[in-house]
Amino acid sequence: MTVFAVEYVYAADSSAARDEHRPAHRAWLAGLAEDGQLLTSGPYGDGAGALLIFKVQDETQLNHLLKQDPFATAGTIAGIRSTEWTPVIGLLAPHAS
Repeated sequence: MTVFAVEYVYAADSSAARDEHRPAHRAWLAGLAEDGQLLTSGPYGDGAGALLIFKVQDETQLNHLLKQDPFATAGTIAGIRSTEWTPVIGLLAPHAS
């Protein structure tokens, strides 16, 4: 399994759409957390995006999951950056391969 840091950049003027789709988005995230695929997530303080930390088989699986996010299907995400990440110290360190 591989850990990935995923950064969302929200589309300009998508606040209302995000508010509308947030319950479904959070339910989707909660399901992934229950399955062990999502380690943690949360929005940035400035509201411009979010950080999500996934533990999945590979980048193909990650991309498949990200396409299912209700925020993605609603068009509220302007950009996604995903990077393989190795947590070394702290609570997430045991998740490193």
